[in-house]
Amino acid sequence: MLFRFALNLASPGGMRGRLSVFIFHQIVARTDPLFPHSPDVARFDRLMRWVANWFNVLPLDEAVARLRSDSLPPRSAAITFDDGHIDGYTLAFPVLQRHGLKATFFVTSGFVGGEWMWDDALAEVVRGACSDTLETGLAQLSRLSLGSVEARRSSLAALLQAVKYLPLKERSDIVASIVKASGIKLGRSPMLSVEQIRALHDAGMLIGSHTVRHPILAVSSDDEARAEITGGKLALEQMVDAPVTLFAYPNGRPGVDYYSRHVDMVRQAGFDGAVSTEWGINTHMSDMFQLSRFTPW
Repeated sequence: MLFRFALNLASPGGMRGRLSVFIFHQIVARTDPLFPHSPDVARFDRLMRWVANWFNVLPLDEAVARLRSDSLPPRSAAITFDDGHIDGYTLAFPVLQRHGLKATFFVTSGFVGGEWMWDDALAEVVRGACSDTLETGLAQLSRLSLGSVEARRSSLAALLQAVKYLPLKERSDIVASIVKASGIKLGRSPMLSVEQIRALHDAGMLIGSHTVRHPILAVSSDDEARAEITGGKLALEQMVDAPVTLFAYPNGRPGVDYYSRHVDMVRQAGFDGAVSTEWGINTHMSDMFQLSRFTPW
């Protein structure tokens, strides 16, 4: 009871209401050496049990509406997943249902149903490479060391950072080149299918847009950025046969990964709210199209 009282003081309701938005990407069946911070399903279950006990978890669309109207309950929170990985359906969804929680799944529509997302493809190459080195073809990062788990983890982080901010077509071409040169055969895509997205939606989970192909908007032309923002929304609306009203900026750091003109594009596309990856808590003073999120614990 003392902890609940403290949470009520820290996160009151009404006009002083505060909204915590939790962000996840992937849930893994067991600890992944390449991504040791991704929670396994047992840890995710413990987190969600704790969240269900101590927070008033709202669907994000309701949370945004109540934040606008100063009607949030105390200890308000929302749960989000970015990118649209299949583990959101196979691992996270059963846990959410078990604890009576609703979440928003921000999906990159262009990778639905079979394609590999660029970063997952690179991770698969680094994970599966038989050699102790990897030739990338990148001038600033031509050869990566893969001699140990720690080296693979460090090399993957450097590779992702080097490729992430390239223009969309250049990024796609370089990733394809690295995959081909590695000799690694990519298996089944780790992304959601249309049927799984519909199942999540039909069970009361929210489907939000995360663009078509996850470009960094800040390095995209305005025409490309607008097409990615509107195209993702339209594609997902066709999949679930319902409005898609929430958006998540790829990578999500304001002033680095997207700019104010992209916020305007999101408004103009007909979304009701959008989330960034700026860490923090939201109040009625927050920009509903740049809501803060954080990864819990």
